[in-house]
Amino acid sequence: METLIETKQETMKSKLNDLLVAISWADLSRTYFGKSNSWLYHKMDGRDGNGKPTSFSVDEKEQLKGALYDLADRIRRAADTL
Repeated sequence: METLIETKQETMKSKLNDLLVAISWADLSRTYFGKSNSWLYHKMDGRDGNGKPTSFSVDEKEQLKGALYDLADRIRRAADTL
């Protein structure tokens, strides 16, 4: 007897849950991706504007990672001036 195992892919939104209210995602989307805030929100939720599954490409994940590193560096530099 075979068992069907359902795998649930973790969304980027759930991975970054701790930061959701601390970051302006609309600004991040425009500044680092040149895209609309809805584009980023859909990517984060794992669903496109038509409700179809979507995800970040490998390059987009690297770009998001770089954006978060840049924001972290900017926050550290600002904190160092206090």
